[in-house]
Amino acid sequence: MTDLVSLADIESAAGRLAGIAVRTPLVPFPQPPGSPSLLVKPESLQPVGAFKLRGAYAAISSLPEDVRARGVVTHSSGNHARAVAYTARAFGIRAVLVMPHTTPGVKVQACQALGAEVVHVEPTSEARVETAGRLAAAHGFTMIPPYDDARVIAGQGTVGLEIVQDLPDARDAADASGDAGAAGDANTDAGADAEAGGDAAPDAVVLVPVSGGGLISGVAAAVKALRPRARVIGVEPEFAADARDSLREGRPVSWAAEETGRTIADALRVQRVGDLPFAHMKAHVDAVVTVTEEEIRGTMRRLAREARLIAEPAGAVATAAVLHHRDELPEGAPYVAVLSGGNVDPALLQEVVR
Repeated sequence: MTDLVSLADIESAAGRLAGIAVRTPLVPFPQPPGSPSLLVKPESLQPVGAFKLRGAYAAISSLPEDVRARGVVTHSSGNHARAVAYTARAFGIRAVLVMPHTTPGVKVQACQALGAEVVHVEPTSEARVETAGRLAAAHGFTMIPPYDDARVIAGQGTVGLEIVQDLPDARDAADASGDAGAAGDANTDAGADAEAGGDAAPDAVVLVPVSGGGLISGVAAAVKALRPRARVIGVEPEFAADARDSLREGRPVSWAAEETGRTIADALRVQRVGDLPFAHMKAHVDAVVTVTEEEIRGTMRRLAREARLIAEPAGAVATAAVLHHRDELPEGAPYVAVLSGGNVDPALLQEVVR
């Protein structure tokens, strides 16, 4: 059986990230009276504009110094590449980034500004992986995978660690949702309640964007270890629903690049979740829901106007699921949506907000 990332692994990564990654807050999103509480965790506030710094730094900082000095290589649609470039500059090492030629210019330019070398390839997983592997073998670089790596997953898991630490306890959450009667049961141990199948108050529902699966793997591992009755829901565009299909089939399912390329959410166009992330998803993730392109655009607009938060399309999907697909989600209090990144092309942002 595949070894899953543990809470101890995530806590160790959190120690290495102290002073490097921003501890992002839980920001209330305005909701109509009677609606459940919605909190947004804006990873757009990280120095690289996305959660990816956590995994990249956790992985690179764990390398032996002599190995790290030879440089690193990765393949990415943008945000992980920028995180690797940022971390490489911090350590004074070489970084080579394999990126699809369809990557938004704002992301490519940010990587180059950090001193990284960019190699463009066709927008397929096969082209990205093959080119990065060839460069690693030819130059002695260490591969820093974007999601299918235990060190990266542990780093991303610090998002979940912070969410649980910053949430109200189950009783407070239930009181806030108006379910004071059920809240009394929340005083008992959450794990014991889950095993006994008791009628404890609904706990938090954490919604996470899904691409290759590294973020949701780490978040779910942390949340389920610390708050077993909480629910973890993956969210992806309906035009790139390979994770949803994978959970249904019980095995990783691939989508063609032509299919995933239709979504505006460029960071979620990965054609297949990784093997290690899929093992975590089977163990810890309760469901995956999808959102439409219009729902993504509308949620970007609402996040900017109502919460003063800038989200790239991929960063908006979790919030979109709460705003538009509440009937598909389990009952809970509060709902927490991870805003995974804010590296949006300025022209697209202007169009969406207008």
